[in-house]
Amino acid sequence: MFSNFFTIALRNLFSHKAFSFINIFGLAIGIAASLLILQYARYELSYDRFEPNSSRIYRLEQDRYNNGKLSTQWAAGAAGIGTLVKDAVPEVESFARLRSNGAIVSYKDREFREDKILFANDTFLTMFSYKALAGSAAGALKDIYTAVITASTARKYFGNEDPIGRILSMNKTENFRVTAVVPDPPSNTHLKFDMLLSWATMVKYAGPQVETTMNWDAFLTYILVRPGTDTALLAKKINSAVQAKFGTEMKAGNYDVVYHLQPLPDIHLYSHYMFETEVNGDGKAVYFLLVIAVFIIVIAWINYINLATARSVERAKEVGVRKVLGSLRRQLVGQFLFESLLINGMAVVLAFLLIICCLPLFNYITGKELHFSLLKDPIFWLVLACLFVTGTFLSGLYPAFVLSSFRPITVLKGRLSKTGHGAFLRQSLVVIQFAASVILMVGTFAVYRQLHFMQHQDLGVQISNTLVIKGPGVLDSTYVNKLNGFKTEALRIPGVKQLAVSTEVPGSKVGWNAGGIRLVGSDPNKSDQYRIIGIDHDFLDAFGLKLLKGRSFYPGLVDSMAVLFNEAAIKKMGFAKNEDALNKKIEFWGGQYTIVGVVSNHHQESLQQDYDAHIFRYIPDANSYYSLKLTADRNNIPAIIHSIQEQWKSFFPGNPFEYFFLDEHFAAQYKADRQFGQTFCLFAGLAIFVSCLGLLGLAAFVTNQRTKEIGIRKIVGANLPSILLLLTRDFIRPVLISFLIAVPVTWYLLQKWLENYAFRITIGPWMFILPGLLILVIALLTISTQTMKAASANPAKSLRTE
Repeated sequence: MFSNFFTIALRNLFSHKAFSFINIFGLAIGIAASLLILQYARYELSYDRFEPNSSRIYRLEQDRYNNGKLSTQWAAGAAGIGTLVKDAVPEVESFARLRSNGAIVSYKDREFREDKILFANDTFLTMFSYKALAGSAAGALKDIYTAVITASTARKYFGNEDPIGRILSMNKTENFRVTAVVPDPPSNTHLKFDMLLSWATMVKYAGPQVETTMNWDAFLTYILVRPGTDTALLAKKINSAVQAKFGTEMKAGNYDVVYHLQPLPDIHLYSHYMFETEVNGDGKAVYFLLVIAVFIIVIAWINYINLATARSVERAKEVGVRKVLGSLRRQLVGQFLFESLLINGMAVVLAFLLIICCLPLFNYITGKELHFSLLKDPIFWLVLACLFVTGTFLSGLYPAFVLSSFRPITVLKGRLSKTGHGAFLRQSLVVIQFAASVILMVGTFAVYRQLHFMQHQDLGVQISNTLVIKGPGVLDSTYVNKLNGFKTEALRIPGVKQLAVSTEVPGSKVGWNAGGIRLVGSDPNKSDQYRIIGIDHDFLDAFGLKLLKGRSFYPGLVDSMAVLFNEAAIKKMGFAKNEDALNKKIEFWGGQYTIVGVVSNHHQESLQQDYDAHIFRYIPDANSYYSLKLTADRNNIPAIIHSIQEQWKSFFPGNPFEYFFLDEHFAAQYKADRQFGQTFCLFAGLAIFVSCLGLLGLAAFVTNQRTKEIGIRKIVGANLPSILLLLTRDFIRPVLISFLIAVPVTWYLLQKWLENYAFRITIGPWMFILPGLLILVIALLTISTQTMKAASANPAKSLRTE
């Protein structure tokens, strides 16, 4: 029986090559695209789930409220919260405390700037299940001046030497003994590091108060809770403990802090707070891509159902004859399901080949590193099998029952061809297909419009032709003289116009966050938090920041107690006009500072964020960043950089020369948005392509069925345009209906998506009209390839088709 099924199925496939190709190729694209998206989503959702205790590890996220309003949300909060929670809440089994750090690390003649250094307490390695490759993880970070390094860091500094017991120098001032080597953190963890330094060393630097203080932020705290802990109740207990110990102090300062528990596996996709260890992913984007995966595979299955039911008239006589000869309905259902099985099987093989060919391109577009090892992943094959089985039954079951239900007498007398059997279903499925296509097309258009909008807005700061050097980490008492000498020599280099030093540059969130700032003599309850940027007297001019009122910092003036406010800070402090702030004094960290000027707002971060309240302090010897303004002639850039590097080596020996261009640094903030836009565009295009494949097949079949009608109409005088309109109308109607259905759905989804951006595009009618017209044109062109051929055919030949 199965050999008979197979023979008939192959005969049908080769008898209708075009329809077979459309079905197999469309299904293959749908399966391949869905599998790639599913693997991408699985990778994103896998972050930190490899940890044995991932379900019991939580990070403490800190919200700060000033005057009852949320002012700051910290991924890395107060230093002392871990100690407080461990002592006060019995459900907490242990805690890990981390502090990010950077340093110039050297061993013999090998010297590198390391940015992924963490101070960590001794429980970190055991809580996060790191096994030592050399040395012992237990107690590795217990003593002062001890370090744990990753395997790649060990190779970088020590080569084939045994790293245990070796000494690494930090900034030429402190020496750390390597006590253990651990594996490199996997790519799917949010907590990546190259080196861990003992917490005991941090205590030596900062004093024992760092263990308990709630007034020093930027410390990551993770807790391991006991099995069966009610986390909602635990969060309440933690906040109650904070209030019990620090409530009076916080009330006096008119601020409050609230802690939330972040499950370890949720951090990568759902945490976007201050002092994240890296730029995290976007959970909404991942699930949105999963929706696209569903759209594409459903569109491919709809194609099969549409073409199979459309061909029901052709196969009706076959069914009638087989029933007359004694075939049972279940045998006919089995036959048609076997055909679906064969087509889906071929599609799976083709999809597999497409995945192998397209995986490098997919990695490039998404910025991820999915390897061919995913073919060894049991989940990959399980999903592939599920798609195969589901596709076989969903796409094959309805046509099988429709075809097997025909009555022999009816079909053998030719009455079925005079009915509109299945027409409503086919048109409904086309509506679903193109509604999904319109949603994806409009979404793609909106993503690119928003990205273009953000990248081409006036930032309020000039970042072009700006070379930024990371400041020296190895300093001594002669630093100020060396800085001034370097400035003088650098400005003599042809092509270097200006040089400014600062604690921050545009392109990242300001790390210096200060609370308790208020006007001298004002109500202490009016204090608030502001972002502090240290600059020299050349900074405003170099970066094109507009001085709106007052004056800037001047060389030679004693401006260490002077500050500049931006417009957002003026508004936050309650001044009605910029000039009202001039010469007012503020209290800040036990000192009084005078507001001497007001500068314009600028975008310190991407336009996804609103303007921050910035206070500029005069710090002419800042050593975080040196910003050099260059001439616009890019041809001389290599020579300029070489000359700057020579001066750098002369004034700052022992410090690596590391630089970046500020416009590229700022644009890197949009990397995730660009990758999402590219991915979205790729799969939206595939969905539309698969929809058009189905429409092409349907148009070919329907025009073939109406060949005799077209011939008669031409004989009685119908012209080419009228025939084209007749053939096209039935296809365009569902496309237009799909547009009407998709518009409100897309508008709602775009509104929700754009809420994530402080500066965003306006949703206008043209955002729907242009993509809608494009899809309509694509549909018309697809249909016209068949309708034009049918309408142009010789009537005499058309009338001989039967």
